[in-house]
Amino acid sequence: METNQNDRSGIQAILFDLDNTIIATRQADKLACNKISEILSQTYGVPEESAVQSCKHFLREFRKCPQHPSTDLHIWRQKLWYQALYPNYQKYCDSVYKQWLQLRYHFLQISHETFDLLKKLKKSYLIGLITNGPSTSQWEKIEKLSLKPLFDVILVSGDLPWEKPNEKIFKMACDYLGIRTENALMVGDKLETDILGGIKAKLGGTVWVPVQSNDKANKSELQPDFIIDHVNDLPKVLKNGSRSPKLRRKSKELARPYNMKKISKPDLSDCNSNSSDGS
Repeated sequence: METNQNDRSGIQAILFDLDNTIIATRQADKLACNKISEILSQTYGVPEESAVQSCKHFLREFRKCPQHPSTDLHIWRQKLWYQALYPNYQKYCDSVYKQWLQLRYHFLQISHETFDLLKKLKKSYLIGLITNGPSTSQWEKIEKLSLKPLFDVILVSGDLPWEKPNEKIFKMACDYLGIRTENALMVGDKLETDILGGIKAKLGGTVWVPVQSNDKANKSELQPDFIIDHVNDLPKVLKNGSRSPKLRRKSKELARPYNMKKISKPDLSDCNSNSSDGS
């Protein structure tokens, strides 16, 4: 663990990013595509190199630009697979997509250690989830992975006019929880969204969880309060965090329902949006 300040005190809520923080999205998508490559070769007779190239093409396009709000999520993904497959094998697109979706969620499952960590933290802190990305794809992850009970509030940027690092999304989470921004800690894998947003919102602290260990060597003007190797290392920085039962009851009364009424959609047509990895 690395830190540039002393341990934070007075933390009452912990806000988490989803992709590559709570769940290993990039790793899971890679593993799913590797398995699909084997299936293409062994089941559908696609030459091994062609199968590998098709999966690489799909994964690259899948990560490049998220599903647009006006496009059905499944149709968008199937189109990516259709375009990725060589013409002679595009007839297998529907079957390949269904197998990929099943494999993706197999590999996306939250680890037992992280699940237990969130349950334990919820006994002492309010727990929030703030994730960037299209509403349908992010809520699909939340629903399929049964994440709702683990959080006191969940905000998806696709349901709102802003996304991380806009400070308003962080302040909204704190308002829902009934706490001041300085009493919240943000945990995420992206400096340019999670950490910058936490700093702009003047949260009580930020914890960076780099996706790759060598990311820590990259110099940046953005300085998180803490750097940990994995989200499961978070207890190391929570020595002085606490909240009272009274605060928790108050916060639960203030929390809105999970499926909030959509205010408006952010512009997700830009492939350089700070969206999640894939949809």
